[in-house]
Amino acid sequence: MAVGSDEFFRVVDALVDVERSDSRDYSAFSVRGRRFGYHWPRTRTVGLKQLLSEQRALVAERPDVFEEQFTAGGFGWVVVRLAGVDADELAELVFEAWRLSAPEELLALVPDPAARVRP
Repeated sequence: MAVGSDEFFRVVDALVDVERSDSRDYSAFSVRGRRFGYHWPRTRTVGLKQLLSEQRALVAERPDVFEEQFTAGGFGWVVVRLAGVDADELAELVFEAWRLSAPEELLALVPDPAARVRP
């Protein structure tokens, strides 16, 4: 079930035009200057941009895995404990965070990971 930081980086690296900015305690990820995620190695967590409704649903469903981080610009950021998600769920959450920030012309370049499991 649990994934590690390496899996998070593998998922992020599969996306297009991702920029990484490292600081002492965390790394931040953007697409064309628009932030969509954070990684905190010390706590083995990531912060991901989501729709407000998705943020609320994730936290309500599994508060041991997801935590409300903050809301901004109509979006809800959620902290994800990597130990509580599997690789497929993490891929979907990261893709959604990227998709919410990426310009339209990039969306067609990266397949939705959820599409591969749909019938």
